[in-house]
Amino acid sequence: MKYIQLPNDAGLMPVVGYGTWQAKDEDLEKALEAALEAGYRHIDTATVYENEHVIGNVLDRWMKAGKVKREELFIVTKLPPSGNRPSNVESFIKKSLEKLKVDYLDLYLVHTPFSFAEGPEVHPVNEDGTFKLDLTTDHIAVWKEMEKQVDAGRTKAIGLSNFNKTQISRVLKEARIPPANLQVELHVYFQQKELQAFCKEHNITMVAYSPLGSQGTGKLFGIDIPNLMENPVVKKIAEKHSRKPAQVLLKFIVQNDIAVIPKSTNPERLKQNINILDFQLSDEDMTELTALDQGKEGRILDFSFIKGVKDHPEFPF
Repeated sequence: MKYIQLPNDAGLMPVVGYGTWQAKDEDLEKALEAALEAGYRHIDTATVYENEHVIGNVLDRWMKAGKVKREELFIVTKLPPSGNRPSNVESFIKKSLEKLKVDYLDLYLVHTPFSFAEGPEVHPVNEDGTFKLDLTTDHIAVWKEMEKQVDAGRTKAIGLSNFNKTQISRVLKEARIPPANLQVELHVYFQQKELQAFCKEHNITMVAYSPLGSQGTGKLFGIDIPNLMENPVVKKIAEKHSRKPAQVLLKFIVQNDIAVIPKSTNPERLKQNINILDFQLSDEDMTELTALDQGKEGRILDFSFIKGVKDHPEFPF
């Protein structure tokens, strides 16, 4: 496995991780077993995925059986929008640790720059289907509580997800412990070049979610999403290297020093997704793939499925 060094000596992050969004409990249990067998050690989840308990059970089983040690795993979870306030940070990370059955996380992220109303529901919704928003989000106050979780040993590193450049800059200005990582949507049609340059400049590592374009999201929300794997350039490069189009899409990102967290519940595809380290894309391949970027038009997850969220003052896009 290839690794990315997190800043402040906060650990090594495997460049290929296993994404678990939209995975049903039973499917996830089998898929995570298959992922661990295939060599995945970087596992990405979140409170809002409501599957931390499943991951915890599988990892606990593997650790107790001596098949994997805790220090070989890189576990990531996220503070939910409904907990995005200083008074909630500690209680949410503790709940996550309990469900994941571990003493510490490798990386804890603020999932979104916007907040939902406080309460027992992870997805608090009004009668008209709009989300109950908390408009008083204070990124600096939340970040100071995130830093305390590092001090307390509950997580080795902290970071952000779905934040824009302005929001990250605000946190950087006040941070005692700067964000170690930014997790955002990133794929060949949406390469986030400006954000990549910004993160490089500020020593923030990146993780790409939906690196294959997220066909599953399209099905879930009834959105028409282009199939990146059918792109003629991607297919041509895949044939040249005797690889699958998905492997080329992932390799393109990893070759730019960005980690990927593809999600699959198919054991064969799980293996394909992680077996991308034994070939190299040429400069010509990289140039051709870079040219596929559609800029802002390439974004798939604009949070339009969270009804009413665009009214939040910290909506990032």
